[in-house]
Amino acid sequence: MDPTELRDRMYGPEDLATRDMFAGGFINFGYWASIPLDGPLSVEQRITSQRRLYEVALDALGVSPATRLLEVGCGRGLGTALAAGAYRARSAHGVDIHPDQVARARRANAEAIRAGRGRLDYRQGAANDLPFPDGSFERVLSVEAAQHFDDVPGFAREAFRVLSPGGRLLVTTFFATGESYAGELASLLETMRMGIDHATSVGSMARALTAAGFSEVSTRSIGEHVWPGWDRWLAQTEGANHWTRNWLTAYRLGLLDYYVVVAQRAA
Repeated sequence: MDPTELRDRMYGPEDLATRDMFAGGFINFGYWASIPLDGPLSVEQRITSQRRLYEVALDALGVSPATRLLEVGCGRGLGTALAAGAYRARSAHGVDIHPDQVARARRANAEAIRAGRGRLDYRQGAANDLPFPDGSFERVLSVEAAQHFDDVPGFAREAFRVLSPGGRLLVTTFFATGESYAGELASLLETMRMGIDHATSVGSMARALTAAGFSEVSTRSIGEHVWPGWDRWLAQTEGANHWTRNWLTAYRLGLLDYYVVVAQRAA
């Protein structure tokens, strides 16, 4: 099956968020710092890890009541709603390429949408064709979605376009640590073998952002706070021999890591 069709099925009728590994609906691997990993993990701890990944990103972005925020690849929209709620962003818009996810985001956050009176919104759109005018946002965010982007340079150009001067972009997800690891990662990880995830290198993402016009592009590993907890949760929910356990193996082999990538649009 074509990788795009596989992603459409995964985020459409199969609804990845209903699987135990993504309990809570945020659909990310989680940030597990301060969560004990030496015993059984609760669903509440799993949800906390996913929310905490968003908090790490939103804190690094400097989201405030003056911020107009766009999240690219918003999924069920829980992170976008967090920005509008707990972080009191002036507005928070979520975009996702999958219409089923947009519908779920609107249902899951219906009360917050009504209460926000236009501050919280979800719509369908592609990362390389964002449905907003130039300079619409002070901050653009993407949490664990960029591994799916078929056109990383196109995403970089669109993120630059919709940011106002002085705006900031943050992307956090897993990236290959080098340019030539696609084959090794495909042998370890089924989603990469099938083309659902791309073995995009962190260096190629940084270069695409620079080429799009961003300045002060930085990359920071947070893998030590992601991979051990993610693997521990997978062992508990998916079983010791499931293919997903190879994420930690790939990390330990130095083939991939989890990064926070920040880029600035000059004022």
